[in-house]
Amino acid sequence: MLDVEKLKQKFSGEILTDAETKKTFSRDASIFEITPELVVQPKSVEDIQALVKFVSEEKQAGHNISLTPRAGGTDMTGGSISESIIIDFTKYLNTIGQVQDKTIQVQPGAYYRDLEKVTHAQGLEMPSYPASKSICGVGGMVGNNAGGEKSLAYGQTIDWVESLDVVLSDGNAYTIESLTEAELINKIKEQTFIGELYRKLWHLVSTHYEDIKHAEPSTSKNSAGYFLWKVWDGKMFHPQKLLVGSQGTLGIITNVKFKLTEVQPIQELLVLFVRDFRELGQIVASLKKYQPESLELYDDHTLRLALRFLPDMAKKMGAGILKLAWRFLPEAFMALRGGLPKLVILAEFTGTDQQRVKEKARQAEQDINAQYKAITHITKNSAESEKYWTVRRESFNLLRQHAHGKISSPFVEDIIVHPNDLPTFLPKLNAIFARYPSFEYTIAGHAGDANFHIIPFVDLAREHERNMMLRLSDEVYKLISDYHGSFTAEHNDGLVRGPYLHKMFNPHIMELFRQVKRMFDPLDIFNPHKKIDATMEYFEKHLRRS
Repeated sequence: MLDVEKLKQKFSGEILTDAETKKTFSRDASIFEITPELVVQPKSVEDIQALVKFVSEEKQAGHNISLTPRAGGTDMTGGSISESIIIDFTKYLNTIGQVQDKTIQVQPGAYYRDLEKVTHAQGLEMPSYPASKSICGVGGMVGNNAGGEKSLAYGQTIDWVESLDVVLSDGNAYTIESLTEAELINKIKEQTFIGELYRKLWHLVSTHYEDIKHAEPSTSKNSAGYFLWKVWDGKMFHPQKLLVGSQGTLGIITNVKFKLTEVQPIQELLVLFVRDFRELGQIVASLKKYQPESLELYDDHTLRLALRFLPDMAKKMGAGILKLAWRFLPEAFMALRGGLPKLVILAEFTGTDQQRVKEKARQAEQDINAQYKAITHITKNSAESEKYWTVRRESFNLLRQHAHGKISSPFVEDIIVHPNDLPTFLPKLNAIFARYPSFEYTIAGHAGDANFHIIPFVDLAREHERNMMLRLSDEVYKLISDYHGSFTAEHNDGLVRGPYLHKMFNPHIMELFRQVKRMFDPLDIFNPHKKIDATMEYFEKHLRRS
């Protein structure tokens, strides 16, 4: 039992122990449920420092206690739930700074939608936002190494984090940023906590450099494991890149400094209606020749879902139901005739020259029409484009809200392979799902990266469906391994994929991951049971039943 009165003496924020709050924070967007002992809402970095010191003292006294950071609560892996203390950043630590020299400082509790308003006012953006950008928090984006519809052109969050302010296990706050080799040499000479930490990290990375680089997933995106391969590039030491994607297991991030890029003011959206999965690989390769900024897809199940729940879509788009229904009239007619395409592909071309962007979209369309059976359409205006983007971005939320009886269950929802492998990979993936006909599912994702979000509907109250879910996971991850892909491109490991990490990384690399965890968190107070110390026993124990 936590000594709340003792914590209150050192902590100026709010401490919540009521049943309703604990129930709210017992779930995120994952298939798990864990009731925390309490939820705290810190008001300052000093509160975070006090929390870390309090928890360290209690852990050394023999109490099972830990800290789990949480922002928007949209994590699909169980990474933001815990049976101990959850830190809710959204109430107070949500400040967004001013844009300076194409950078911006922001606290982890800020929502991306609010950050976007500030940067867009300056014609800039942090472009690695996920489909859930309207509801996700910045801290979760960093913790998971988020990516999204613009990752094809701009990469993942790790590519846009310049520095991080972090409270580490000694309870002190540090700015973690890139160092030159000379700066690193000076730092590791320091007889300080951070000097010792960098000394150990440098020794680990330099001693095992070739093995670490060989272990780096070769897919265009990855958020599995600890990113040891990003720490040293031969010239610069980048410790902040190790904290990105670590899901709060190495320290508590209190501030992020993002790099920004210019928003491309001109957009042209080419929509493709594809009736045959087998052509997807070739279509993607053809489109990529024209360098779209985004290359996304969703399947016929997702489109039917949008048509079925038009009122919800109207709310998301701020449009009247009749007006939105009119916009979806062509798709509705296709559905009535039984002719919905298997896939809808969105290829967005951007730039600063309107004529050049239009021409690029037209050339891509002509190329597709000359080679494939897909139906193509270049949208006439931004309102028409937004219709398709809203379906893509809101598909998972629609699933969560309307999966009556069964639960929209993200457990193999973030797989990625190499785009060249799509023609052979996709038939094998479909064959696996065909062996589980009771699982309805939707597909959406990032076609340009060959990154797919597959969300089955599962009745988690039924034991045999839970068991089938585990068997399906085994088969899908085996297939991903055969194709040298990653189990998670942008959603991370958490509880759901942590137990499978050893199937993706060899025993030596797994041991290096464990050493990293011990370096940063010797008492195991930061978000335990996630990533490298996740187990199938813990997975099954905390699996939701409703």
